[in-house]
Amino acid sequence: MSLLWLRVAVLLYGIAALAVLPAALYSRPGWRHVALPAALAGAFFHFVSITETLYAAHRALPVDTHESLSLLGLLLAAAFLILAAKYRTVSFGIFLLPVVVLLTLVPAFHPGHETIAYPFIRTGWLLLHIVLLLAAYAALFLSLIASLLYLIQERRLKQKRPTPRRTWLPPLETTDQIALKSLLFGLPCMTAGLLIGSVVALQTIGATFFADPKVLLSFAMWIAYVLMIFIRQHSGLRGRRAIYLSSFVFLVVLAVWSANLFSAVHRFKAP
Repeated sequence: MSLLWLRVAVLLYGIAALAVLPAALYSRPGWRHVALPAALAGAFFHFVSITETLYAAHRALPVDTHESLSLLGLLLAAAFLILAAKYRTVSFGIFLLPVVVLLTLVPAFHPGHETIAYPFIRTGWLLLHIVLLLAAYAALFLSLIASLLYLIQERRLKQKRPTPRRTWLPPLETTDQIALKSLLFGLPCMTAGLLIGSVVALQTIGATFFADPKVLLSFAMWIAYVLMIFIRQHSGLRGRRAIYLSSFVFLVVLAVWSANLFSAVHRFKAP
């Protein structure tokens, strides 16, 4: 049944991704009343699917890449709903919802069958480690989108284009606040996630944990993340340069993710 709920979630996310286009780009409020309920229902069925999957497998954490991607998709869907409720904008859904559909599409129709390499690890702490790091990744991606929307809105204002009464872009100040607050939210998540993972790994694997390429790249990612926040706060970085900086850190995140292929600690085992 968990796959059925996940497929229902994919369908609802797809409806929301399509409905958000006229709602945001053409200021059609009627489509907003389709996009938001569809996204909310999709997130509900998505959560039910993940919970049922873990319960049926008698474990409390995702153990393969597909399940991790699915959990990341749920976090991005939740971010879209929070932004829509707090800032009354569905503009972020133009970028977020298609990504959510892609992240959940593969697990829904081609589920993985991998197992974790260290089944004796304390699953409660490891679940917290995974969720915190995925939340940090989602926050960074959200900040990247906000910086992109800031650049688009800034260019429109500089070119003095006639803007409709209801523009699909949030105000510059709002977009900049979202970009910075996303980073500030992601930093403690990343810091706590790395610390928890380090303590658990030291207790179960030993000091060789620090020689793992995934671990080394993760700490490099944390340093890049801190530097990005420092630069944004102290130099007032906006627009194109903010996108370049966020893109660089996002590439580091992708490198960290792909390092699972070479990691002895984070690698999943095929049955």
